[in-house]
Amino acid sequence: MDENLKKIWQKRIERTMENLKKNNIDAYYAEKASDVVPIVESLVAEGSIVASGGSVSLEQSGVAALLRSGRYEYLDRSAPGADSDKVYRQSFFADAYFCSSNAVTEKGELYNVDGRSNRVAAIAFGPKSVIMVVGYNKIVKNIDEAIERVKKFAAPANTVRLSCNTYCHEKGECLGNGGEICSGCGSDERICCNYLISAKQREKGRIKVILVGEELGF
Repeated sequence: MDENLKKIWQKRIERTMENLKKNNIDAYYAEKASDVVPIVESLVAEGSIVASGGSVSLEQSGVAALLRSGRYEYLDRSAPGADSDKVYRQSFFADAYFCSSNAVTEKGELYNVDGRSNRVAAIAFGPKSVIMVVGYNKIVKNIDEAIERVKKFAAPANTVRLSCNTYCHEKGECLGNGGEICSGCGSDERICCNYLISAKQREKGRIKVILVGEELGF
């Protein structure tokens, strides 16, 4: 990243981290994706029960490989022969649940949209700790920008990744782009079915956000 632009983004990152903390969400900074794993290792003891949602950011940062390393009791829904429905439910009892966030506002809010919704459910309640790995590219000014980001970029990109038969997969943006928060297509494979805004948290530090000074995920 250009050094001048980096300084601007650093200010936005610092402002976002400050407001996350005000909302009782712990915030950590990793300058590079390669700095994320050491932070995770400091937060989660070996042998802990861990689970995760599907996430490009976890793969790109090396966290997914860490979870599969054998150092943790990983509830892996993609393991050969795994009963994914059973794993989804077991994940609610995990010591730590890993995922990313579709967007993080500078006001310290987390915005997430799911199809199956096991991820947004776990973020809201269940696992003892939720650890999010989030590239700086997902920082937005407010919830309105978060909604737009999902409809224009995150949802279309994820439908391509998951080979979903949806309008946004075909056209490159949501059918409801510019409409209400819940507007969208009528496909049975739609991935924007449930919406979660995480603002002030009663349980201080349960949710932890690792903001990364590199682009990660969609």
